[in-house]
Amino acid sequence: MENLAYEEEYEDEKVEIIDGVEYAMAPARIEHITAAFNLGRIIGNFLHKKRCRVFLEPAVHFGEDMLVPDLVVVCDPSKINLSYIDGAPDFVVEVLSRSTEKRDKTTKFQIYEKYGVKEYWIVDTWGKSITVYKLNNDKFVLTKIYWLPREEELKYMTEKEKDSLQLKLKLSLYDDLEFDISEVFEDI
Repeated sequence: MENLAYEEEYEDEKVEIIDGVEYAMAPARIEHITAAFNLGRIIGNFLHKKRCRVFLEPAVHFGEDMLVPDLVVVCDPSKINLSYIDGAPDFVVEVLSRSTEKRDKTTKFQIYEKYGVKEYWIVDTWGKSITVYKLNNDKFVLTKIYWLPREEELKYMTEKEKDSLQLKLKLSLYDDLEFDISEVFEDI
C-alpha cells in the first residue's frame, strides 16, 4: 500500500529520495538523453531474448532511498515490479548533468556500492568519456576511463598514442557484449 501512495504522490514528478530528503530532478539536456538512449539501444539490442533486462530512468529502491539512474540492467526478475526496481540492479549508468554531477560521483556512488551494484559507469558527455567501476570485495574499484578524443586532439597525437587508445568497451555481465565508445556519443 505504501508504494501505491508513493506512485500517486510522485506520478508526474521526477524525484530522488536520499536519507529522507527529496531532490527534484530537472529535465535532462538533449546530449544527456541521447547518450543514455544510445547506450540503452546498444545494450537492449544485445540483451533481447536474454534473461537480463535494460531499463531507462527507472525508480530504484535501495532500502529507504529511491534513486532514478539513467540506465540499469537487472538480471533478477524478482526485483522488477510494476513501477520500480526493488534492490540493486546488476549494472547502473549515470550520465552526468551539471546539477547532479557531485551527487552521482559521491552519494549515489556510495549507495550503489553499499547495496552491491556489480558495475557502475559514469558517462560524461562534455569530455566524451566513460568511467568504469566494478565491485570487488564490496568496494568499487576504478577499472578504466575510456575517452573519445576530439578531431583537434587527434591532430596532436602520435601514431603510437592513437594506437594505444582503447575505444572498445565491454559490459562485464557478458563477455561478448563489446562496442565502440563512439557509438555512445553518436549525434552529440
